[in-house]
Amino acid sequence: MRFIILVILVPLLFLRICLGGEVVVYTSEDKVFSEPILQQFEKKTGIKVRAIYDTEETKSTGLVNRLIAEKDNPRADVFWSGDPVRPVLLEMKGITTPYISSSAVDIPEIYKDNEGHWTGFSARARIILYNTSLISTDEKPLSLFDLTKPKWRGQVAIANPLFGTTSIHMAALFITLGDEKARKFLQDLKANGVKIVSSNGEVKRLVARGEVTVGLTDTDDANVAIQEGSPVKIVFPNQQDMGTLIMPNMVCLIKNSPNPENGKKLIDFLLSKEVEKSLAWAPCAQMPLRYDVRTPADVVTINAIKGMDIDYHAVAQKLDEIGEFLKQWAGY
Repeated sequence: MRFIILVILVPLLFLRICLGGEVVVYTSEDKVFSEPILQQFEKKTGIKVRAIYDTEETKSTGLVNRLIAEKDNPRADVFWSGDPVRPVLLEMKGITTPYISSSAVDIPEIYKDNEGHWTGFSARARIILYNTSLISTDEKPLSLFDLTKPKWRGQVAIANPLFGTTSIHMAALFITLGDEKARKFLQDLKANGVKIVSSNGEVKRLVARGEVTVGLTDTDDANVAIQEGSPVKIVFPNQQDMGTLIMPNMVCLIKNSPNPENGKKLIDFLLSKEVEKSLAWAPCAQMPLRYDVRTPADVVTINAIKGMDIDYHAVAQKLDEIGEFLKQWAGY
């Protein structure tokens, strides 16, 4: 009987995939969060998703370099970026093609490219994570600049600034503060014994284990630590002055990709309220860019935080400019 059922169902499944075709997505969003979303898309549309994920240490840089290398023979249809700047870099290199999704009509304009090269959805923020077993709420740092004070000497961790959201945060600081003040901040941080580690996840682990008192990381890593029961809390830094960096996911269509129509369908899905809600209720607790998506009570809404006033095009250009300085600063 089981054999007969398999004989019937397997061809039907194969037929459904053949009818729907496939879509290839490269994503720097953590696999643990992005894979269930992509499975939802497969189930809903019958389109087979072939996903390539980035590593934690090189996100999003590894996949961006791969997309650049494949420019003349693109293998991916869609790039789902966990940060808002790498798609802009791809746009600048002529690797994306415009697509304005009807799903994004109610997403605020500041998170969308005017020409449709990239569109944002569910966001994270850069935060200070502190260990509540080591310091009290009254002692917590409120500003990035507090981390350069003697009180925090040797007690701060930061991910390698050449990669991921940390590199974007640095570029945003250079734009907001100006080159001179930003360089001084980083030099002061280094002089104060900051620990440079492989990833934001490692920052979270060091803080959670009490190996450092505070660290700079992202809200998704911090929320995972909180849900694991670690003695940590979040500070959204610089709420009295420049604000903190808000980082939406971004999605873009790759120019001359092999399955462009299915790529558009995947983009429509990723930009839906359904996906923003799923990511808000997932352990990453990402913040919807829309105001009418229901979220858990402990997920801070995007309008409750003061964000840095940032142009993502400018951040992408600055990231390219400060690469050599960041290499030297990180000891490469």
